[in-house]
Amino acid sequence: MKSQPNVLALVLAGGEGKRLFPLTEDRAKPAVPFGGSYRLIDFVLSNLVNAGYLKIAVLTQYKSHSLDRHISQAWNLSGPTPQYIVSVPAQQRLGKRWYMGSADAILQSLNLIYDENPDYVIVFGADHVYRMDPSQMVEEHIATGLECSVAGIRVPREEASAFGCIQADGMGTITEFLEKPENPPATPDDPAMTYASMGNYVFTAQALIDALLVDEKDEDSTHDMGGDIIPYFVGRGEAHVYDFMANEVPGATERDHGYWRDVGTIDSFYEAHMDLISVHPIFNLYSSKWPIHSTDENNLPPAKFVQNGIAQSSMVAPGCIVSGGTVRNSVLSSDVRVADGATVEGSVLLPGVRIGKGAVVRHAILDKNVVVQDGAIIGVDRERDERRFKVSEGGVVVVGKNEVIESS
Repeated sequence: MKSQPNVLALVLAGGEGKRLFPLTEDRAKPAVPFGGSYRLIDFVLSNLVNAGYLKIAVLTQYKSHSLDRHISQAWNLSGPTPQYIVSVPAQQRLGKRWYMGSADAILQSLNLIYDENPDYVIVFGADHVYRMDPSQMVEEHIATGLECSVAGIRVPREEASAFGCIQADGMGTITEFLEKPENPPATPDDPAMTYASMGNYVFTAQALIDALLVDEKDEDSTHDMGGDIIPYFVGRGEAHVYDFMANEVPGATERDHGYWRDVGTIDSFYEAHMDLISVHPIFNLYSSKWPIHSTDENNLPPAKFVQNGIAQSSMVAPGCIVSGGTVRNSVLSSDVRVADGATVEGSVLLPGVRIGKGAVVRHAILDKNVVVQDGAIIGVDRERDERRFKVSEGGVVVVGKNEVIESS
C-alpha cells in the first residue's frame, strides 16, 4: 500500500465579514447560511473531507457560537479514530490578545501543528463557494520540492486588481506576489489573464513554522498570510503557484469546472445564489460524485406546495410551505412559509422566514426569522427601501435577522 503523507488542515474561520453586514451582525462569516441547506464553511470542509483529509482544525474568533455549534453537530466524527474536525477558538497562548491577523492565528495555534507533527499543512479559507480536490494540490506541492504552494485562479487582467495577484515564471515558481495592483501581471501562457490568489495554501510543515516565528519578530509585519507569509516564501524562491484550472473534480461539468466565488460582499453573495438556480447552473450543487455535505439540524419534512402555490426556477429546502404564493428565481432555505397571494422573485430567504398574504419580495436577501407581514412590499421602491434597510450597490435589499416588516 502506498504510504500517504501526514497532512493537517487548518481552516481560517475567524473573519468578521463586515462587508456582509447585516448577515454577519450576529454570526461569523463562515456560518452564514448559503444555498438553502448549507453554511459557507460546508464548502471548504466538504472539499477536504472528499479528498480524504480528516484531521481538520477550524480556527475561530468572531461571534463563533453558531459556527462552533454547526461544526459540532454537522461535522462530528465519532468513534476511536485519529480523525477529527474541531473548532478551535482563540486561546491567547501568547498573551492576553486576540488574533492580530491570519498568520498570527496560526502562530497562536502552533500547538496544533506540534501535537500532530504533520509532514504538510493545508491552510484554506472558510468562506468561498467552490469545488476543489486539495489532494491534487498537495501532490503537486510535494513534486515541486518547494516549501509553499498558492492556489491561483485565472481571472481577466482587467478584473484582477481586486485580488492578490501572482506573477510566476514558466515553471510555476512565484517571482512576485502583489496585493491589488493597478497593473496586474499576466500568466506565463496567456497575456489576457492573471493568477489571482484564492487564499488556499499548502506548506511543508517545518517551513511554515519557521516562517511564522520569523514573522512574529517583525515589528513592521501585519501578520497576514497573504500580505506577509507568502511574500516571505516568494523572496526565498520557495513559492509555487498551483493552477486551479488543472484541478479535476469528479462529476464536474464543463460549465462549472473551475468555478470559484468569493462571497465577501452582499452583491457577490446574492449573485452566487443566482448561479445555482438556472436549468444548467453555473455551479451545480447536485453532483453525487463530489457532494457538498451538511446536516439538517431540525430533521424537517420535504417542502410542500398547496393551494396552487408554485416555485419556478428556484431551490426550495426541506420544511418550506408555499401555500397559494408564487416563488420565482429564488432560493428558499429551510422552514420558510409563503402565504396566499404573495410573490417572491429573485430573492434569497434564509431559514425561518415568513412571507404574509399578498406580500411582494423582489431582489432581496432576508435573514433568519424575518417576518414580512400581509401586504408588505420589499424591493419595489428603492428610495423607500433605503430609508428602512441596507441596499447594496447592485440594488439588493438586505433585511437583518428577526426583523418584522410592516405593510405601511
